[in-house]
Amino acid sequence: MRELGPQRYLQAQLHPDPGARLPAAVQQRIDALSISRQSAEDAHAEQRGLRQGAKDAAPDARQQAQRDARAISRQRADDTASRALYRALYSPNQLQEQMTWFWMNHFNVYAAKNDVGTYINQYEERAIRPHALGKFRDLLAATLRSPAMLVYLDNTQNAVGRINENYARELMELHTLGVKGGYTQADVQELARILTGLGIHNQEGPPKVRPALRGQVVLDGLFLFNPARHDYGDKQFLGHTIRGAGLAEVDEAVDLLARHPATARFISAKLAAYFMGDAPPASVIDRMARTFQASDGDIAATLQTLYGSPEFTQSLRTGVFKDPVHYVYSALRLTYADLPPIANPRPAMAMLRQLGQPLNQRLTPDGYPQAQSDWAGSGQMTARFEVARAIAAAPQAFYREGDDKGPVELPRLPDLLRENAADGLFARLSPATRDAIAQAKNPKDANTYLLASPEFMRR
Repeated sequence: MRELGPQRYLQAQLHPDPGARLPAAVQQRIDALSISRQSAEDAHAEQRGLRQGAKDAAPDARQQAQRDARAISRQRADDTASRALYRALYSPNQLQEQMTWFWMNHFNVYAAKNDVGTYINQYEERAIRPHALGKFRDLLAATLRSPAMLVYLDNTQNAVGRINENYARELMELHTLGVKGGYTQADVQELARILTGLGIHNQEGPPKVRPALRGQVVLDGLFLFNPARHDYGDKQFLGHTIRGAGLAEVDEAVDLLARHPATARFISAKLAAYFMGDAPPASVIDRMARTFQASDGDIAATLQTLYGSPEFTQSLRTGVFKDPVHYVYSALRLTYADLPPIANPRPAMAMLRQLGQPLNQRLTPDGYPQAQSDWAGSGQMTARFEVARAIAAAPQAFYREGDDKGPVELPRLPDLLRENAADGLFARLSPATRDAIAQAKNPKDANTYLLASPEFMRR
């Protein structure tokens, strides 16, 4: 930012260079992950082979096959979290990474449900990340075709004559209109009918459908629209008649949801709270919602309205209380960004678990809460002090490869206060915080006190 200046830097972040690269050493570590070496489609086929191959086996063999299949999902979920950490620490496109986390939490899926972990890297890479600063309509449509979402919210069970309303309800309440968005239970039921037939391809070859429907089968990787499972009756949704037309009905429903005024306001309010903190002023939400609608849901344009508002400038004086993800990421970036890239992301993943916010492990579809009251309790503060001490005083954990117990060559950790004295955060340290740091017995303790300070809890 010092090189570009605030305005040029902001524009570069709002419109990131798709060719921007991670440091070579970081990219090599991402390339070595299982999710980089095996596609979700191939992993799914491997799991299917394990389970089918053990169908007629002895009970012990069947159980082992199930364990092996689940292990694939767990490994891929762990690797997806590791990749997210590497990008959050080392990507030059920091706003894109922040928005990827925001949308992953907004369109939450639980990696431990069924085989969601198998597909979650694809969910982040194809559905969320490419659209994190693009058009909301494109983002919404991509999540609707994601195997991770369709499995998590049970739409794979949603078929004509056997309606499952789970995804339809959350799609309106949590993803678009909001709980006060003006929809009815009848709208939920009609949207569920529209979504019938959306699922995953779970067999060799195309699905068996009668000849008249074969032309309507849609296969895209693991995504499947099966017309034999779709309700082709007309629907009355949000005051509009949607004629029975198969997958085209879904596109029509997405248009209605993405362009609804309630969606503009709901998404704008959530974005404002993410960057300004609890209860952002209605005035800035109103302007953001107008931009959202005028730009056909352009996320970057909506954020530009936010960042250019006097309300946002005012909010910078106090900042936003960090949730665990922002806390751990910012502490690692401050401490290790100018050192050789960390070799082992697992300690950071353990820290997020310790603080109650492991990536992609929120059981319920509402995503992790973002209010200060959810993360500012005494137990959380005690845990954050322990995390601060581990980051500042135990670098060997981040540079030890895997389970290796041998000696590790460690870089010298910086004196954070002295080396960042010109940074705005450090200029705002209270006398009490400065006194505590001054009484530290050694640089590691001083760094710990800084990372555990009240000022560092805010962004």
